[in-house]
Amino acid sequence: MWAGESRSSGSGRGFEGAVDFSDLMRILVTNDDGVFSAGLETMAEVASQFGEVVVCAPDRERSACGHSMTLREPLRAREVRLMNGMRGYEVNGLPVDCVNLALTEYFPDGCDLVLSGINNGPNLGWDVTYSGTVGGALEGAVNGIRSIAVSVAKYVEDAPPHYETAVAWMQEWLPKLVSATLPKHCMLNVNVPSIAPVEVRGTRITRMGMRVYADRVERREDPWGKPYYWQGGVVIVDSTQPGTDVHAVNEGFVSVTPVRLDWTDHEAIPDLVETLLEADREEDAS
Repeated sequence: MWAGESRSSGSGRGFEGAVDFSDLMRILVTNDDGVFSAGLETMAEVASQFGEVVVCAPDRERSACGHSMTLREPLRAREVRLMNGMRGYEVNGLPVDCVNLALTEYFPDGCDLVLSGINNGPNLGWDVTYSGTVGGALEGAVNGIRSIAVSVAKYVEDAPPHYETAVAWMQEWLPKLVSATLPKHCMLNVNVPSIAPVEVRGTRITRMGMRVYADRVERREDPWGKPYYWQGGVVIVDSTQPGTDVHAVNEGFVSVTPVRLDWTDHEAIPDLVETLLEADREEDAS
């Protein structure tokens, strides 16, 4: 299906209530691996089973760009044909740029769902703050649209990702996720273990785990003897606590983690009020 065949059934539906499956949805598909990545094409094919699809993604890999956006530079979109024959748009920007551009240009009647992925690799725990895949879905949530990020969690760099597992899972679970009632400004971060579909043990609703890296920046030397730095790192702390996304995926479950835009640490506010403001009052009283 092609989004140029737009409907005239009013504006997109917000995510505080359930999305109606009685007619086809209008779906935006984006990612951070680039418009010609296999994961994006797979996501677009799955999405086309549920509605009218617009593919709008970066013209090259933009991994680890987080929720960044392009400012003070022009954005350009070009129509392309994906390897699977579907049409889409490539943008010389980031996932957030792609979402905003697509919502402005290609959804005159509103958008019902933003899907970001399928990412080639995990987006678990604290890593979501770096993830361009999650960043694209967050921007959908900013715009009041039900948004879901999907990643295939493989840990061996050169191992082929099991996209077929993500496909089978989404075909069953996407209607459930879209129909669920969520708080305002909440998106869903899904990680599918990169194993065969028959090996998946089930689905878990999880909280965000913790991932800490060592040797984040490595000093190297180029052929001319000049130093340069390579950023990456090795995970040294990986949450094994039950109930987290990291633990669920390591145990062979698909993890579904609700992620909200409000980063406020609400538990810290009372202590800060007591520690800081009360001290100010005591100084004023003296």
